[in-house]
Amino acid sequence: MKFIPLLLVFGLALSLCNLSKKLHGGGSSNTNSGTSSSSNSSGAAAEHGEATSIQLAALSGGSEIKWEQQGMSFSVPPKWVETTNESKTFSWRSPGGFDAANLIVSISPMGEDFPTEVSINAAYDQAKTRAKNGEVDELKWVEIDGLKGVQFRESNPEKPDGIRRLQWMSYRKFAGQVQLINLMLASSGKGFPNHQDAMYGILYSTKITH
Repeated sequence: MKFIPLLLVFGLALSLCNLSKKLHGGGSSNTNSGTSSSSNSSGAAAEHGEATSIQLAALSGGSEIKWEQQGMSFSVPPKWVETTNESKTFSWRSPGGFDAANLIVSISPMGEDFPTEVSINAAYDQAKTRAKNGEVDELKWVEIDGLKGVQFRESNPEKPDGIRRLQWMSYRKFAGQVQLINLMLASSGKGFPNHQDAMYGILYSTKITH
């Protein structure tokens, strides 16, 4: 159904809106197997995002896809198709109906003096609050292709047709801009377990020019 990406984009917009308000107001194999770490802007340890053998197997026979306009690439399983390729939004989708998986990447340009460290820490704090409220069941700092960011996974929704997201957010300097990268993989609550290995594999396959 074509309205799923629209729901996801709407959810992404709400997430960014909430983060903006906070900044202006206050100033299976779902575990990563990487062992190396580094220090992020908040001083906490950031795991190296590396797919497990099972997650890599979920991508077997697939292909590398490129978002040329933003200097990014990903590996996806076979039969995934492109649904959006614009200057600031890029999305692909697995076969299937409502329970299909979606990759949605959004770029938000910021001002040169935008407080990226404050913002990424606020994103972590927001996800931490959601975790305390039972809305998020995985939260950590993860480094992907040299960029440190916040990774979180939403808890299983109450209704099986509710949307569940795996999300990673980070900042980079690209094409003379400070940019927020918002990378989201999502499916319905019912479909999420079937796509979970592939979604983690896609996330950790990400290559980013910065």
